[in-house]
Amino acid sequence: MHRYGSSMSPLPNPGADADSIERVMRAELSHGDAMIGTIVPIIRHLVASDDQSVFSEEIVARTRGMLEHVARQLLAALAVAENKADSREHDRAALEPLLLAIAADPALLAHVHALALEWQLTERVHARLGLDPVLSPLLQSLIASHDPGTAASAMNLLAAQARFTQSQRRMQLPLRELPADVLHAALAAMTDRAGADDEAADRAELAISAEYDEGNTRLGLMARLIMGMGGGAMAALSIEHAGVAMFLSALSIASGQDRSLTTLSTNESQIARLALALAAAGLKPQVVEQQFLSLHPEVSLPAGFEALGPDQAAAILAHGAGYPG
Repeated sequence: MHRYGSSMSPLPNPGADADSIERVMRAELSHGDAMIGTIVPIIRHLVASDDQSVFSEEIVARTRGMLEHVARQLLAALAVAENKADSREHDRAALEPLLLAIAADPALLAHVHALALEWQLTERVHARLGLDPVLSPLLQSLIASHDPGTAASAMNLLAAQARFTQSQRRMQLPLRELPADVLHAALAAMTDRAGADDEAADRAELAISAEYDEGNTRLGLMARLIMGMGGGAMAALSIEHAGVAMFLSALSIASGQDRSLTTLSTNESQIARLALALAAAGLKPQVVEQQFLSLHPEVSLPAGFEALGPDQAAAILAHGAGYPG
């Protein structure tokens, strides 16, 4: 990829030959993959560090804030299960070991890190393009749908997205918004590290699970709404029309990638993955360029990118790294 105004040298011009552009994109993806493998260990180290100066970086601070909020909620549930005062002001001796246990799970840490990246992108797009963090043009049109089910689902998503923005501004993450596998990891950490007796831990887990419905999480609502759009879901692959949240979910579904990895692909270090995901989703090269203008206006696609078909782009992505790496 060529970055305008950057000191980096542009990639070699491969021409319009499909094999040449595939070699270029594989090399770029491999470079991004090498970086992915270092992200979780570095984030875990920074989150666990006692040196508060490292938290001046927004993403690390937000990631730690959300992890700490998850830990506090688990400790509050344990307190209720043990018939103790339901206080969220737990001392560091109880909080820190649980926070570190939560952060030790790669999938959980990757999910929370991706949410921090999503919010950073949301704020950046809002500042540059004036895109509302809660109500995008696409969501507005879905709320006005003549289909009562679609309209109701869109209204529910609007409320969930509003809660997400409030939570992010407070650096919080409600347990009810975690994906099922991530919530399971958090509950396992609570049972293993919180120091509660087995019966109290079981009661706390049952209480949390009784209030949980993955289909009503923000991500669950979004996925169901996008899947229900059928062929119209292509509209969600425009960030200016769909908004950051729906764009990320739609791109995850269309490209067959995990949403956390899709979110990571919007980072400047992962632009090859983003281009490949957009191509694998079936977007034409000129539409891919439009998305890059919204996300990375200083980056241009390499010459010959138009020769890369959706199947070829998907095949290259399939050999890339997962997240966590």
